[in-house]
Amino acid sequence: MDDREKLLSAAADALCHSQRVAVCGHVMPDGDCLGSVLALGRALQKLGKDVVLLSPGPVPEVYSFLPGADEIRLEVKEQDEFDVFVSVDCSVPDRLGHFKDLLHRAGRVITVDHHAGAFVFGHIYLNDPEAGAAGEIIYDLLKLLPVKIDVEMGSCLYVAIITDTGSFRYDNTGPKTHLQVAELMKLGIPAARINKLLYEEKPLVSMLVLREVLKTLNISPCGRVSWMSISRDTLNRLHASDEHVDGLINYPRMIKGVELALFFKEMENNKYKISFRSKYYLDVNKLASLFGGGGHSRAAGCIMEGDLNEIQQRVYEAALIALRDWSK
Repeated sequence: MDDREKLLSAAADALCHSQRVAVCGHVMPDGDCLGSVLALGRALQKLGKDVVLLSPGPVPEVYSFLPGADEIRLEVKEQDEFDVFVSVDCSVPDRLGHFKDLLHRAGRVITVDHHAGAFVFGHIYLNDPEAGAAGEIIYDLLKLLPVKIDVEMGSCLYVAIITDTGSFRYDNTGPKTHLQVAELMKLGIPAARINKLLYEEKPLVSMLVLREVLKTLNISPCGRVSWMSISRDTLNRLHASDEHVDGLINYPRMIKGVELALFFKEMENNKYKISFRSKYYLDVNKLASLFGGGGHSRAAGCIMEGDLNEIQQRVYEAALIALRDWSK
């Protein structure tokens, strides 16, 4: 039994011997985070556990169809206590938002993550950077619990895996990814419908945001870096929320010849979330770490404060150096 199997076994044992469990995702929840939380939560509920599903941020509308999404809570009572607290898809404790304090109030903390270079925390630290999504790890964990994965759990896991692998287009997609999804489809999950809900049912405001963002499209003289941005004023004017920006970074990334795509989203006055996406070879986890961020080798992010033009220049110059170093 290797270390990963031992940790999976320890996590399964801790959950089986618990009664009250909190399962929590990260700030600005995405498909992998929510799908993983909901799949594990439903499994524990079927085992008769008292389960509380938590998210430090609201569930984006695009994921509202997920089974159990309406059970996710944004707050807990001060007196709430848990035998086990499960952190899902969080590379650092701060990603738990205001639920970070629960790490010190639970009997046991299980961390399930797949980010390279993540901060080690929790009593059972189950991090597999080779996994395409946290959902892949949750799948393996569920296989060790005395519960049968049903269609609802399978649908949540499917969303977790396809969203974090870019519908199997990203480098983090491996043979195990396809094997797990094949098993999920054998359960009878409505895969075609799920894909339509995720990718073919966009609200009008998303198109209006895209129109504004494309106006900011820039590409470097070398053709290998492209970037876009959006201001908080524009989002407010369009009555758009952060979820309506999700996925827009893929547009500059799709340009032929571009290796690195950047997206600058203003979170609040002069505070920006920068997303990094590479296509073939650039390790954007290392690039984002220069600015206090991190993530995966092909997808990462960071937060910076200051003047947008100055921030863009700093990131752009660092990107050119990274590209030049790789060429050497």
